[in-house]
Amino acid sequence: MRGWRNGPLAVPGFRLLVVGQFASMVGDYCYAVALPWLVLGGRGGTAQLGTVLACYGIARVATIPLGGILADRYGGRRIMLGADVVRALAIGALAAVAAAGEPGLLQLAPLAVVLGAGSGLFLPASYTLLPALLPAEQLGRGNALSSMANQFGGVLGPSIGGILVALWGSTPALAVDAGSFLLSAAVLLGLRPRKADPVAEGSPSEAETDGPGFADVLRRGRLLHVVMVVALVCNLAFNGTMEVAFPDWAHGSLGAADYGILLTVLSIGSLVGSAIAAKAPATQQPARLLALLAVVMGIGLAGVPYAGGAIGAGACIAVYSVASGWQNIVVVTMLQTWTPTRLLGRVMSMVMLAVTGSFPISVAAAGLIVHRIGPAPFFPVAGLTIAVTVALALAQPAFRRHRHGQAFAS
Repeated sequence: MRGWRNGPLAVPGFRLLVVGQFASMVGDYCYAVALPWLVLGGRGGTAQLGTVLACYGIARVATIPLGGILADRYGGRRIMLGADVVRALAIGALAAVAAAGEPGLLQLAPLAVVLGAGSGLFLPASYTLLPALLPAEQLGRGNALSSMANQFGGVLGPSIGGILVALWGSTPALAVDAGSFLLSAAVLLGLRPRKADPVAEGSPSEAETDGPGFADVLRRGRLLHVVMVVALVCNLAFNGTMEVAFPDWAHGSLGAADYGILLTVLSIGSLVGSAIAAKAPATQQPARLLALLAVVMGIGLAGVPYAGGAIGAGACIAVYSVASGWQNIVVVTMLQTWTPTRLLGRVMSMVMLAVTGSFPISVAAAGLIVHRIGPAPFFPVAGLTIAVTVALALAQPAFRRHRHGQAFAS
C-alpha cells in the first residue's frame, strides 16, 4: 500500500503506461505465433519466412537512429503514438490479407518493412517516456515495474496466440495484435507528462544551446562508450547461444516440450529479476553490482548443458535470467539519469543499435561454430565472455567510479 501511495504506481500516467505496455506485449506474442504459422502453412516455407523476418530486422535496425532523433526533437510520446498507429494499420492489413487467402512474399515483405520501421522508431522513444512521467528517485522502480508488465505479457501472450491460431487460424491472432497497438496508442494519447519537463512535450525550440550537445556526449561520454561495448559483446554471446546453440542442444538432448518449458523459465526468471530490482534500494555503485550480476549470469549460462538434464538446465537458466532481468533495470536507470534529458532518445538509440545490430552477426557466427564444435561447449564460452567483458569494464574509471544519479558533464 505504501508503494501504491508513494511509488511509481501512485502516478496515474505511469499506471496507464503499464496497462498499455502489457496489452502491446500480449499482441506482439500473438503476432510471433501467427506469422510463422501463416507463412509455413502456405507454399513459401522457411525461405519465405526467413526473408520476411530479414525485411523486418533490417528495417528496424535502420530506423533506430531516426527514432532517437525524432524523440528528442518532438517528444517520445508523440513518436510512440505515431508508431503504434502505423503498426496497427499494417497488422490490420496483414489480418485482412490472411483472411482473404494465402499471402505471398510481395504482400508480406512490404508489411514487414513497415512493422520493422515502426518498431525501430518506437524503441528509443520508449526510453524517454518514464523520465518524463516520474521523478529521478523513482526511475529505478518505475523501470522495473514497466519491465515486469512486459514480461507478464511475454508469459501470457504465447499461450493466447497459440490457442487462437490452433482454434481459428492466424487471422484472429493478428487482429488481437492490431487491437493491442490501438489500445497502446489510446493510452499514449491520454498521457500527460510532467509539465516540468518541456522535452516531454517535444518543444522544437529546445535546441542544442543549453548544456552539452549530442556530439559532445558521443565524443566525451566515456560511460556511454563502455556501456555500448559491453552491450555489443554480451549480446554477441547471448544471441548466438539462445537462438542457435540452445535449441540445437535441446533438440538433441531433451525434446520440444522440455524446450518450451525452459523458455518459460527464462521469461519467469527475467520477471523475478525485475521484481528484485523494483524492491531493492538504488545502489550507489551500480558498476560493481553490474559486474557481480554478470559473473552470476556467466556461471548460470555456462552450466546449462552440464547440469544433468532438463531440471538442472532449468535451474541454471533461472539463475541466469534472474540476474539478467535485474541487470537490465540497473543499466537502463543508470543511462536515464546520466544522460541529459533532451538527448535521451539519441543516446538510447545508440545503445539499441549495439544491442540489435549484433544479432545477425551473432547467429551467423554461432551457426558456424556450433556446426564445428557442437552446442554444449558454446555455453561456457558465451558465459565466460559475458562475465569477463563486464569485469574488464571495471578497469574504466568512468564506469567504475560512476555513482547513482551522477549526470554527464563535458
